[in-house]
Amino acid sequence: MTEHVLTLDLDGVMDKAALMDRCVRDLELPDWFGRNWDALADSLTDLPEGPESGPVLVVVRNWQSYAKAQPEEWEIAQEVFSSAVNHVPALSVVLALGGSS
Repeated sequence: MTEHVLTLDLDGVMDKAALMDRCVRDLELPDWFGRNWDALADSLTDLPEGPESGPVLVVVRNWQSYAKAQPEEWEIAQEVFSSAVNHVPALSVVLALGGSS
């Protein structure tokens, strides 16, 4: 069982719509993803279970500009990630430090 690593790169993301689009692309979300906070929470907690699927690591990179531009949205995003991690033991979400100018 190997860890599945997904990189959520927020470089250039400055609003919620762009964040949701980037989540679809980088987190391999389904076409029907609703592009809202509840849909993101549901998608993160709806991971396949079982020994073959293995743990999932989401690395969030280049998040600093988005966090600065949209602090309230970034707080919500962090709450969504945190809640998903609390509900899915096989999920880890980490913030990469550096990498943003």
